[in-house]
Amino acid sequence: MKTVLEILKAILFGVVEGITEWLPISSTGHMILLDEFVHMDVSKEFWDMFLVVIQLGAILAVVVLYWKKIFPFDFSRKAKSVVRQDVFILWFKILAACIPAAVVGLLFDEILEKYLYNAVTVAIMLILFGVGFILIENLNRGKKARVRRLDRLSYKDALIIGLFQLIAAVFPGTSRSGATILGGLLIGVSRTVAAEFTFFLAIPVMLGASLLKIVRFGFSFTGMEAALLLVGMLVAFVVSLIVIRFLMGYIKKHDFKVFGWYRIVLGLLVLLYFFVIR
Repeated sequence: MKTVLEILKAILFGVVEGITEWLPISSTGHMILLDEFVHMDVSKEFWDMFLVVIQLGAILAVVVLYWKKIFPFDFSRKAKSVVRQDVFILWFKILAACIPAAVVGLLFDEILEKYLYNAVTVAIMLILFGVGFILIENLNRGKKARVRRLDRLSYKDALIIGLFQLIAAVFPGTSRSGATILGGLLIGVSRTVAAEFTFFLAIPVMLGASLLKIVRFGFSFTGMEAALLLVGMLVAFVVSLIVIRFLMGYIKKHDFKVFGWYRIVLGLLVLLYFFVIR
């Protein structure tokens, strides 16, 4: 019975991860908050690792959905060249955008986790970036985006978006996708391009973060721990496939303000719970 209950918890965390990883509402923030109410019966070391590595399932959904856009080789007979130069250039921009967060993550990961991974930080960042989405969408109303194609994104644009990702790496509740999309909108990148670049940016970032967590954990999984991790990743993968398709369809006709209001309301509820109700 205990095993079944823990598996069900892993499924729930996988669903939440798959939804919140791509919507700009903070996956880590939601996972931390969910843990307050649905606590998995595992060690703190495993939980800290699970919280990050479960995101690999979500990342795999991006790889599957966008394989043709991100694979840098073309082996079809119609191809003039095996090497797709435009895709290699895109990956160079992605890697450039990853540098700030990667450096800070390697140097300060444990310190940030110790002092900032808490509900209060999550609530504050949910509210601040919620307000940011509403203000920037109002500011951009009626304006044409400066960058409306992925190949028009410059290295400077990529680096600026990477700096916004750094904010998310430091403060849980910011939302990595939320920060990078907000950064893109702020410098004149269209919603579609900002979202797609955010998806691709997640691949090396989360792969690196997951490998770092697994190495620190030590590969010493029990059978139960391995099962929980695999179930969570699989569910996150399936849910992410649905959510990514939904988001890309949604932003073609709507702006991000609804996510901004959601963040504000959730942040206020979190503060109410931890300072008044709890």
